[in-house]
Amino acid sequence: MPCYSVEGVTPVVDAAAYVHPSAVLIGDVVIGPGCYVGPNASLRGDFGRIVLQAGANVQDTCVVHGFPFADTLIEENGHIGHGAVLHACVVRRGALVGINAVVMDEAEIGEQALIAACAFVGAGMRVPARWLAAGVPAKNLRPLSDEELVRKREGTAIYHDLTRRCLASMKEVAPLRAAEAQRPRLQTPPDWKRG
Repeated sequence: MPCYSVEGVTPVVDAAAYVHPSAVLIGDVVIGPGCYVGPNASLRGDFGRIVLQAGANVQDTCVVHGFPFADTLIEENGHIGHGAVLHACVVRRGALVGINAVVMDEAEIGEQALIAACAFVGAGMRVPARWLAAGVPAKNLRPLSDEELVRKREGTAIYHDLTRRCLASMKEVAPLRAAEAQRPRLQTPPDWKRG
């Protein structure tokens, strides 16, 4: 993975975390155990610290950046969907930020909250624990149902499994010129459920 120190501060990646080789880590970035950082994610700790606590995932093409006045923090089991942008904010334990959502400076996403895909969470906004926020600009819409909380936890658990799978088997290879006659399929996790 491209990994760069800035002013002598070098990123830290726990041995039990998986960071894709195309992800970029710069400066004051600390990635905890069991974390997953996807392809082409950019974590730029060149102004302020970025911390991913145990089991957090930051999926492909996400951008995480911040300012010197506060850490950008994704707490334990925080789930950041494809293409999301986080800037100088806090995502509390078990919260989910949806695909292509933006979370701005000093915003705080409450524990187990859910930010809808493509939402824009403005600077300083507070999303309560276990609430859904959506829209541009985002508004706190309603508490999450028990069923929604279970589905959200299941989705995060799939990324915990993906971290283990990638650590065990991901390797760079040359592509095949044609598909095999009996091409194998990836194993579906036993608890995988559709939508």
